[in-house]
Amino acid sequence: MNIDVPQQLVQSHGDEHPEWLAALPRLVKDFLGRWSLRREGPTWHGCASLVLPVVRADGTPAALKLQPPTEENAGTALALRTWNGDGVVQLLEYDPDTSTQLLERLDETRPLSAVPDDTTAITVLAELLARLTAVPAPAGMRRLADVAAAMLDQTPDAVPALRDPAERRLVQRCADVVAEVLGEPGDRLLHWDLHYDNILAGGREKWLAIDPEPLAGDPGFDLLPALDNRWDDVVASGDVPGTVLRRFDLLTEALGLDRRRAYAWSMARVLQNALWDIEDGEIALQPVQLAIAEALSARS
Repeated sequence: MNIDVPQQLVQSHGDEHPEWLAALPRLVKDFLGRWSLRREGPTWHGCASLVLPVVRADGTPAALKLQPPTEENAGTALALRTWNGDGVVQLLEYDPDTSTQLLERLDETRPLSAVPDDTTAITVLAELLARLTAVPAPAGMRRLADVAAAMLDQTPDAVPALRDPAERRLVQRCADVVAEVLGEPGDRLLHWDLHYDNILAGGREKWLAIDPEPLAGDPGFDLLPALDNRWDDVVASGDVPGTVLRRFDLLTEALGLDRRRAYAWSMARVLQNALWDIEDGEIALQPVQLAIAEALSARS
């Protein structure tokens, strides 16, 4: 099977999933045969998956998505089946052993990020997110309560790695805020990564979400990817705090969220990103994360 493995996938999975990378051509061949698919057009890819446009035996366009099984995508099939296409791409087939998915074909050339007006784009995202997070999480879904508790356990050892005392204080403040809401982690089905490039133009709906990394938790934990999305536009506005807060207000209003709780769970995402960066050897916070945390903290 003629499959060129993109370098971005090699860089993302070469250390942790070399067997999966080596097996990609065989996996493609196997699933084309198993699900009676015909390839149609060039492959697409991100940093985590390879996607092939295909056609089913009945002539229906679809997308074959291959990715290594990970903790983050373990609940994806269950989440997609729970949403059942309501605001999100439809799951057509799934193989639990390899995490391979056959999905409804959307238009990868028309992401929401191509919409130039930010108010229009953030409104579309907010409306989709409100629909997705209105759904109760099914039993067995990974829980925000566990993710947040693990972050709080990691924080004391991680904070000293930051060079700037002000950044150390900020990370500790994030942890303190998260600790206040830890006892009420929520029970909604979260996407976890809904930004403009994870929303594509669809056929049965104008816009549909893709690529969830689902959790059971509070919808406030789902806001940060929209706050830091298309950051060059935020900077170009000339008012970074004001633009962040405008997005935050639009999102919380659309989802009907208590702003104090939404602030706390958004700071949890800042904490999570900080911990990931520190684990990767960074000694300073990302400027984008700093700017968002400072804007939200000024409002709180």
